[in-house]
Amino acid sequence: MKLDKVLSISGKPGLYELKAQTRGGFVAESMLDGKKISVNLRHNVSLLSEIAIYTYTEEVPLREVFQKISEKENGGEAISHKESKAKLEEYFSEVLPDYDEDRVYVSDIKKIFQWYNLLVSKGYTDFSKAEDTTVEEGTSEEETTSKKQPKDSGGEEE
Repeated sequence: MKLDKVLSISGKPGLYELKAQTRGGFVAESMLDGKKISVNLRHNVSLLSEIAIYTYTEEVPLREVFQKISEKENGGEAISHKESKAKLEEYFSEVLPDYDEDRVYVSDIKKIFQWYNLLVSKGYTDFSKAEDTTVEEGTSEEETTSKKQPKDSGGEEE
C-alpha cells in the first residue's frame, strides 16, 4: 500500500484505503474497522500523498514528516495524539524544527501523529518516496501533456 492510496475523508474518523473507482466516486475501506464505504464526489477527500506541512522556508510533504518520525522512533509508534498540547508541540518541533507555528495548528499535529500511529499499527512503515513520475530529459512535451483535443464544434463554417 502506498500513500497515494490512503485517504482522509472530511467528517469521518481515521484513514481509508482506496479500493475501487465507481461512476460517481469510489469505494474505500476504513483502516480502523475494515468497513467499506461508498464515497461520492460531494465528500471532501484528501490523498495523504498530496498533503504538505508548512515550514518557514517551504512546504514539506507529509510523507517526509512521517519518514522523520519513523527515523526518530526506529519504525515504532510515536507519542499518542492525546498527549498535552505542550508535549505534542515539543515532539513535533524535534521532528520538524522549522514548522510554521502560525499555520500548523495543534489539531493538525494531533492528526499527523494519529495517522502515523494508525499506519504503523497496520504495518505500513515505508514512507520513502514512491516511484518518481517527473518528466525525464529527452521526453517531448507532447508525450507528457494530455492528448485531449477540443471537440469539433459541429462543422459549421463561417
